[in-house]
Amino acid sequence: MITPDNWRKSSHSGAGDGNSCVEIAHSPTHVAVRDSKTPARATLTFPAGTFTTFVDALKPPHSTVTDFARFRG
Repeated sequence: MITPDNWRKSSHSGAGDGNSCVEIAHSPTHVAVRDSKTPARATLTFPAGTFTTFVDALKPPHSTVTDFARFRG
């Protein structure tokens, strides 16, 4: 279950005060993503293995971003 204390801001939150970021929460079976500016609105929830596929699809072709590796199922 995803609870309020599970949410963490992405380490790639951008410059300045980090207002342009997403928050990620995970449970043993799922990973959830939400916009940190509007946390009460929509949340995307993925089975843990599917989250990796989603993140890989978002990366530009020669990305070296590996921060999401710890969320893999």
